[in-house]
Amino acid sequence: MKKDTLLGVFKSKGRLNKEANSKYRSPFQRDRDRIIHSASFRRLKHKTQVFVNTEGDHFRTRITHSIEVAQIARSIAKYLKLNEDLAETISLAHDLGHTPFGHAGEDALDECMQNYGGFDHNLQTLRIVMFLENKYFKFAGLNLTLETLEGLLKHNGPVDDLSMINKLIGLKVFKNKIKFNTYPSLEAQISAISDDIAYNNHDIQDGIKANLFKLDELVELDFFKDIYQKYKNKINKKNYKIAIYQIIRDSIDIMIRDLLSNTEKNIKILKIKSLKDVSKSNQLIVSFSSKIENSEQEIRSFLRNRMYDNKSVLNKNQRGKRIIEKLFKIIKSNPRKFLTKEQLTKDKYRAISDFISGMTDRYAINLYNDNK
Repeated sequence: MKKDTLLGVFKSKGRLNKEANSKYRSPFQRDRDRIIHSASFRRLKHKTQVFVNTEGDHFRTRITHSIEVAQIARSIAKYLKLNEDLAETISLAHDLGHTPFGHAGEDALDECMQNYGGFDHNLQTLRIVMFLENKYFKFAGLNLTLETLEGLLKHNGPVDDLSMINKLIGLKVFKNKIKFNTYPSLEAQISAISDDIAYNNHDIQDGIKANLFKLDELVELDFFKDIYQKYKNKINKKNYKIAIYQIIRDSIDIMIRDLLSNTEKNIKILKIKSLKDVSKSNQLIVSFSSKIENSEQEIRSFLRNRMYDNKSVLNKNQRGKRIIEKLFKIIKSNPRKFLTKEQLTKDKYRAISDFISGMTDRYAINLYNDNK
């Protein structure tokens, strides 16, 4: 573990429930191992990224996406001499709270929970690691380090509105050990932007594989046109798939190089010399240059138009929504059939939400079919 910088998180502030340190693993390595061994992490392999998990074996799922995010984050953290284990850990855990059927499932569950506190997949991740994964005698949840919890909580930056956190988690459980309105560690910022790099590039790969758009359409974007120019004379029918892999690799490489360069500039300009300086900052430190940021926005717009708003994808999303809505009604009408008395003691509706959000696509479809 490199210790020649004060910017990285190399010593943990501890956990909400005190535990003795391990002789063999750092606190963040232990966090990572607890996440990887959790049932919630295993279930990600059968949860939708964009395409419903039952559609094919070659499309990405939440688990492959999370592993890809972790790999990108680890590489960035290593170059910047930050804590690779913490960046990797937050990345592996960041999607644990996702429902079946991707964002469509989340929207449907949020609508079902509208009168009962709502639903948010980022906060659901916190519920999972703090309450729902029960494997220890001494405490509920996984008892992750404060740094990992903060990184997951601030996946989208500082939190100003605490009402949703209070409803879904409870502010008291944090024991005043996390400041909600500050920027998180550089490792957490790396994890969040690695998420963007991974899903933008890999959704493009999956979109081409699913014949939602072709390479010819993709290279209408200046960012990909520049990459394509290097290879256009080599591309033919036989190596078309390899060309896609190469272009996506180059795209990720360009984004990471830009991110590293711009982040190092930000650190100098903002005079970031310690962890305290990171939390006191009034802006993201780990960020793209304006040029790549604009390219990112164009890529997102392209994916929205050609992929996320594609008629066949929307139809499947609608079916996923209907399944979630129907399951909510079925379970609400007879919760004891599906949940234990203990689960229903505190908050019946939150228990139903926890149960549905934890389902895989396949399990949700089967349960729906069994209760038609």
